[in-house]
Amino acid sequence: MSRDNTPLQTSAVINEAVQTLRDGGLVAFPTETVYGLGADAKNAEAIKKIFTAKGRPSNHPLIVHLAAPDKFDQAQIDWVPLLTPWVRDLSEDALKLMNAFWPGPLTLVFKKEKSVLNELTGGQDTVAIRAPAHPVAQELLRKFKGGVVAPSANRFGKVSPTSAADVRNEFEGMLDLMVLDGGDCEVGIESTIIDLSSGDCATLLRPGVITPKDILAKTGITVYQPGEAKDKNLIEGLPRVAGSLRAHYAPTTPLRLYAPGRVLDALSEFPDIKSRVAVAVWDSESSLGEDGHPSAHFEEVEVPSNSTTFASRLYRSLRDLDQQGWDLILFPEPPAGEEWDGVRDRLQRACFGSGPSSSSHASN
Repeated sequence: MSRDNTPLQTSAVINEAVQTLRDGGLVAFPTETVYGLGADAKNAEAIKKIFTAKGRPSNHPLIVHLAAPDKFDQAQIDWVPLLTPWVRDLSEDALKLMNAFWPGPLTLVFKKEKSVLNELTGGQDTVAIRAPAHPVAQELLRKFKGGVVAPSANRFGKVSPTSAADVRNEFEGMLDLMVLDGGDCEVGIESTIIDLSSGDCATLLRPGVITPKDILAKTGITVYQPGEAKDKNLIEGLPRVAGSLRAHYAPTTPLRLYAPGRVLDALSEFPDIKSRVAVAVWDSESSLGEDGHPSAHFEEVEVPSNSTTFASRLYRSLRDLDQQGWDLILFPEPPAGEEWDGVRDRLQRACFGSGPSSSSHASN
């Protein structure tokens, strides 16, 4: 069993986790998005342990997590001293985004300082940084007094963990892994990633709960989709980031999406008469009824029709269904709209990577 603790972490437990990081060990800890598998961002050997534990290719970049300074009576946090050791330059747009959304589920990509380890950037000249909002993560980072790299605390390509129990299930063989329990993650999907490394425009590299509309409303900054950049060289030169490969977040059970009103069509594509199928249906819609497809036994599972609530429960639902022995999991296609882009992205990648052979898919 891994070492783990009660949701209310004591100062002594946090201090032990800090010492573990300083000694080059790994610590799993909660953020508001998902649980992260953390290591000292200045320790190359510790970073390599993350790749080994996850089974993650070493050319996949990691995100550096930093503590937000205590506000005290400041009207605005001064992020510049915290970012200076990591990034080459900070634009006005970067400062606007940090002041509007940090700490929170937004990751920003910058040109890196020379001292930033290649082990965490995947050999690129960029570095991804965020300040998580979860109080346990913030206390750990403040006491550590440094950057912590922390990809999701799960095996490479599998469903991300949103509870300490998920982490323990993923790494049950790692007896020396310290797991900080901060309860269930509130946001439930990984952070939005915005590239600022070109200096010319902000580009969306991974959707999340913070949308381009949110960013425009709060900062006046227009966030471009990868294909919208005026300079085509910028499109080709976009940095690689976590979660950007086609297969990711995947259950072992085959997962498919169905269009509105087309669940029976999806069932007919899985004709085995002995099939057991879990069908996720919107909580705002009526039941499928008993006149379902005769060649499959299916049960309905309600999912929230609110995008924020859906995101917070997505990985929990996928993990639970994956453990229940279904032959197929069907989820409704998320509606159009930026607020659904984050979960749509996760579900599409999960579908592609799902199934018994999912562990062989290249993912992130």
